[in-house]
Amino acid sequence: MQHTSAQPPLQKPIAIEVAGEPQGVVIPSAEGFRFMAVRLPVFPLDGVIFESIEAAEAAAAIALDGEAEA
Repeated sequence: MQHTSAQPPLQKPIAIEVAGEPQGVVIPSAEGFRFMAVRLPVFPLDGVIFESIEAAEAAAAIALDGEAEA
């Protein structure tokens, strides 16, 4: 008996680094790239969907700059 799954195939996470330090990953989806934070300064981005990997990287860099100024 075979079971069929209606779930789409799993997508590989793509690491997001700023200045060589991992900050999170993005998961490709039909909507774009969903950010999953792994460091506290970028937690406000957790769950945000970006249109590109570059947009996620830029947002992470901005979040880190804001943390450094605080």
